Amino acid sequence: MSKKIRKAVFPVAGLGTRFLPATKAIPKEMLTIVDRPVVQHVVDEARAAGIEHFVFVTGRNKGVIEDHFDMAYELDDTLAKRGKVKELEALKQDLPAAGAASFTRQQGPLGLGHAVWCARDIIGDEPFALLLPDMLHHTRGKGCLAEMIEAHAEHGGNHIAVAPVPEDQTHQYGIVGVLDAKAKVSQITGMVEKPPKGTAPSNLHITGRYILQPTIFDLLAKQEKGAGGEIQLTDSMIALAEREKFFAVRFDGDIYDTGSKIGFLAANLAYALDRGDLGPQLREEIGRLLGR
Repeated sequence: MSKKIRKAVFPVAGLGTRFLPATKAIPKEMLTIVDRPVVQHVVDEARAAGIEHFVFVTGRNKGVIEDHFDMAYELDDTLAKRGKVKELEALKQDLPAAGAASFTRQQGPLGLGHAVWCARDIIGDEPFALLLPDMLHHTRGKGCLAEMIEAHAEHGGNHIAVAPVPEDQTHQYGIVGVLDAKAKVSQITGMVEKPPKGTAPSNLHITGRYILQPTIFDLLAKQEKGAGGEIQLTDSMIALAEREKFFAVRFDGDIYDTGSKIGFLAANLAYALDRGDLGPQLREEIGRLLGR
């Protein structure tokens, strides 16, 4: 029987240079999609999937993320005195339980693989989820990580969320080859980072959600720097795939890369349009703008 996935890692140490000057003093993960920070949306996905412990790998000037997932006594007191019961309850619901959030530092920009390795002592000897906060997986149904945890419970091993991209764009992504490209869950036969045009094993790209066995940490500890002079997670996953099974879990919702300006703007529109309190009026406003 597969071990339960209890913990999730969130790498939030990036500089967010594509959003300067907005991210000069504000972490990119705290930029808002409507009225919730990007990182809160991803934590919401993890909590809905049953995650019990949230591990944030941070860096310099990221203290506001830790503050966001803590009580704000002055704010809570002010809301209570003003009778803002709804707002106060919403803030309390977003808080992790006492002791359920951990923060560890990645002292240098050494890549995603290094960020994951920094969480090794908190994760310990159990499988864990990894969620890239830049990548929002938007769906009206079951969340991406929830689907992955169900697949892990059935198959064990390691799991990667994937989604199709146009064939002429596969060279821009990490791509996996699978036994059955149309199946919801299929065993992975190969992984390659940004394959040259015309060489991709499929059109299924890695979307920023993973379930990994703790054996990945030993490989990351020995992993040499790869592309961009960074320790690449994909390199260690390829090595791990030689001894353990990897499965692709196909995500059928919409994916927004909020690390890009267009992805960020599109995510704001998509999440706002889904809300009953904002959607109708926003549709009218969009129509007005397009009609100029």
